Amino acid sequence: MPMERAQVNTKAKSSKKKITAIVASIIAVLLIAVDWMASAIVYDENFNQRFESYEPLKRSVDDFDGLRRTRYQFSSDKGQKLTGYLYSSGEDQHGIIVMAHGFGGGGHNSYMDFANYFAHHGYHVFAYDATGNDESEGDGVGGLPQGVADLDYAISFVRDSGHFPNLPMVLFGHSWGAYSVSNVLTYHPEVKAVIACSGFNASSDLFASEGKKQAGNAIYAMMPFVRLHEWNRFGKYASNTALNGFSKSNAAVMIVHSFDDEIVPSEYGYETYLKHYKDDPRFTFVSFEDQGHDDYLQGAYADAFNSEFDQWHASLDYDPNDPANKERFAKDKAAYIHTNLDRKQWSNSLNDDLFKHFVDFYDSHTA
Repeated sequence: MPMERAQVNTKAKSSKKKITAIVASIIAVLLIAVDWMASAIVYDENFNQRFESYEPLKRSVDDFDGLRRTRYQFSSDKGQKLTGYLYSSGEDQHGIIVMAHGFGGGGHNSYMDFANYFAHHGYHVFAYDATGNDESEGDGVGGLPQGVADLDYAISFVRDSGHFPNLPMVLFGHSWGAYSVSNVLTYHPEVKAVIACSGFNASSDLFASEGKKQAGNAIYAMMPFVRLHEWNRFGKYASNTALNGFSKSNAAVMIVHSFDDEIVPSEYGYETYLKHYKDDPRFTFVSFEDQGHDDYLQGAYADAFNSEFDQWHASLDYDPNDPANKERFAKDKAAYIHTNLDRKQWSNSLNDDLFKHFVDFYDSHTA
């Protein structure tokens, strides 16, 4: 009998351990599921939105002398229709620039002055609105890898549709667009040169950068779930990086960044690339110390207008950040811009020296 009781107790203890292990496993799975869901919700709140260009600053082709454009539509990865335009001026083009826009300000409209500059300096420019932006379909962007998918399809459309001249192809991108033009090199070895301004290496980098400002190092606990969420939605486009693209391509690459960029810190792009390619003649690195996320691209008029706007903003007799004043400030801001903005000067206010450098870079790789 004592031996039988001992066997029963042993079995009971073994069963309790199994139950405890099962319960612990269930709790762990539930915690992982909750973390995954929470990460997905936060990600979508930040990146799965639809964006429209800000009307008071919206550009028109009429703002630019001698600029022509032709409208096209093409399908992207999920069948959604994207809208793009071929910009040109004159008859002596010797290359096509496919341009990818940044995140959060609507589609390519705010980069139309870039297209105008390049069009007047020997290039056709194909610029399009990414999924969930302006004239393109999509309830939301979905996530950052969507930019690579859209660019992949845009390049194939320019190359294969028969609508465009057979000229050397180069890429230009800023911010999200810079991430996209670098990543897409994995799939398009035909690209001759790339200029990437204020970009980042991996899609998760921007989430980590913004999240770190709000949650500190705790954001890193979410990153595995963010990557899983992106992979589930975007497949191969989610795991690809700029470094992957560079390694699969022979394209010449110019990397441009300012070290005080708070939107995309240089550690996520410029500094990462410099470690791998500083001695590679295929790469050109251009850096600034105090030009933010995009100030180095602007000319004197844009700088002056922004300074005057800041003074007006500071002079308001109410708090524009108070939610109660949201509608009032929106109306006042729009009225200020419509009254004070010289559209002709503003539409032709780029950093001329830098853009000449860009054109020289393209010229040297499309000859």
